[in-house]
Amino acid sequence: EPADVILADQIGHFGFEAGLFDYFSDARRRFLKPSGVTIPQRITFCIAPVEHEALWEQVEFWNGSPAGIDVHSARALASNTGYPVKLLPEQLLGLSVEPFSVDPSTSGSQPLHFGCTLTITRTGTLHGLGCWFVAQLSPSVTMSNSPLREQRVDRRNVFFPLDRPVHVQAGDSVTVTMQILPVQIAVTWKVEIRKQDRPEAEHLRFSHSTLKGMLIAREDLQRTHPAFVPTLTPWGRARLTVLTLCDGIRPLAQIERELLRRHPDLFPSLSNAATFAAEVVTRYSA
Repeated sequence: EPADVILADQIGHFGFEAGLFDYFSDARRRFLKPSGVTIPQRITFCIAPVEHEALWEQVEFWNGSPAGIDVHSARALASNTGYPVKLLPEQLLGLSVEPFSVDPSTSGSQPLHFGCTLTITRTGTLHGLGCWFVAQLSPSVTMSNSPLREQRVDRRNVFFPLDRPVHVQAGDSVTVTMQILPVQIAVTWKVEIRKQDRPEAEHLRFSHSTLKGMLIAREDLQRTHPAFVPTLTPWGRARLTVLTLCDGIRPLAQIERELLRRHPDLFPSLSNAATFAAEVVTRYSA
């Protein structure tokens, strides 16, 4: 019988990292009544300008030569990484903004795009962006890891650094454009700082992405080159077999037997083939 409620307690630091969107989209399609609800019902993303010298030193560390070893090549990776941290209210340089809200059960794997403008309210050094979530559990109940809440859930926030610190003062503005790729667990953040004492031509601009902060093997990088000629792995061929056999005529039991017949080296038994087929079918079939 279809369910009335589907619940997830893993949200991540910024509201999307724990696979919540894929989980809810699949669960809504397969298990939930049309009138059913998910908990949380909505996820709201929150952003604030942050001063955090200690975290910034973790980025700048890679510009040095610890123990006489030149590690500066890792500096670009460090500045394109999100850092889990439990932010404190006094580390915020301005009010937080809630630029985007989404229903995690219908968003799926689609990229999320949003932007906002943050206003600096005190003099300090801008090291990056502090981000957290507000989860709508019911029409009257929310849960958040916001550093501004007395009853925050014990879950860290995430800090996205700038390539270099910027001195700011009250009245300056920080324009943020952000893209989230839920499946890849990747975030791109572009920042423009408008300082009151500088003309528009001297606005400071930064562009970062956690995709640039990933260590990618040479072989994997070669696979992204336009001239690369891809071929399927044995497991890729098995997946293709299942998808090809989903022709609207064959029942699942027949697909499982044919999968085992074509790929006996991958599946020692019909039970193993059935498990693999079920994973493919539940993800891709209508």
